[in-house]
Amino acid sequence: MAQPEPPPIAPIAPVAVPRYEKGAWSELPGWGSDGQIDAWSGWVRSCNALRQQTLWRRVCSDTVNIPANDAAAQQRFFEAHFTPYRLANPDGSQTGLVTGYYEPLLQGSRKRTARFRFPLYAPPPDLVAVDLAELNPEFRDKRVRGRVVSTPQGSKVVPYYARAEITNGTAPVKGLEIAWVEDPVELFFLQVQGSGRIRLPDGTLMRVGYADHNGHPYRSIGRWLVDLGELTLDQASMQGIKAWVKRNPERANELLNQNPAYVFFRELPATAADEGPTGSLGVPLTAGRSIAVDSRSIPLGAPVFLTTTWPLSTRPLQRLMLAQDTGSAIRGSVRVDFFWGFGPDAGEQAGRMKQPGSLWLLWPNGETLPGD
Repeated sequence: MAQPEPPPIAPIAPVAVPRYEKGAWSELPGWGSDGQIDAWSGWVRSCNALRQQTLWRRVCSDTVNIPANDAAAQQRFFEAHFTPYRLANPDGSQTGLVTGYYEPLLQGSRKRTARFRFPLYAPPPDLVAVDLAELNPEFRDKRVRGRVVSTPQGSKVVPYYARAEITNGTAPVKGLEIAWVEDPVELFFLQVQGSGRIRLPDGTLMRVGYADHNGHPYRSIGRWLVDLGELTLDQASMQGIKAWVKRNPERANELLNQNPAYVFFRELPATAADEGPTGSLGVPLTAGRSIAVDSRSIPLGAPVFLTTTWPLSTRPLQRLMLAQDTGSAIRGSVRVDFFWGFGPDAGEQAGRMKQPGSLWLLWPNGETLPGD
């Protein structure tokens, strides 16, 4: 039987232009009481990646004159070198969603065994990415992913295989396994986090990180459970979803396949155990100070002041952060993912974090704003 023709890739809307509203340092809630010493090392790491760029060269060169243990001097440095701009959504609203992520630990093996049966795949060779900005500048920083198929009319790009097709063997991914783990739900959340560690049978740790994705939009499996009436909105955290799967193991695949997005991995070089995973900027993330952003609104490496609340709480969380990562689900001007660090305690915080928040981009004085 002839295979049905794959659906065409949906048209992509032009990127919505973010809004930047110039502010004063006195408008940043908690700015003077943040205590920025633990953010300073993250800022220095950002400069290590940025200092060759003209935009950042001067401000990063001045960083070397500031003591690493002097919070007051660090605050004066930012106030002297940067201007705060409050980020607004295209509709003018100034509040967005702050979620959390972390670096999980999974049990696994480099070989498939009776215990370790669920694979992490490297990017497949038939996955292609098309940079739409080369076709139209309105699609700045926008790519689509797909695969090339032959039709009677010629070759064309169609969507890449969805999650269900990758996990059921339809997609040509056999032989691309870089590791195997024991729990498909933990693997799903590893894909959501984008990086993690795998404890191998000999006790050594293997670090893995995001390499690519299949181009399908992220869909929340928690929202699906809420819409079905299986969970309340307050219960639809990572912990709540895992508990639901334990009660309904026969429906695990049905649940996971509601999200057609799929992440491919690469093995990362071994690093110090207390060092975070490498983010999209190419530097290690700092627990509690790194965020994943939509780089169309917040350029990678930029300092950002965040005001939100602690997970499931009204207690203020106001601090200087560093835009050092991106994520396929992080889209919008006022939208960030807060990196909590490594291990189960970080996972507890990350899994419960769905807070409203506001953002101030700290931009070098006198420099043209992003997108201008």
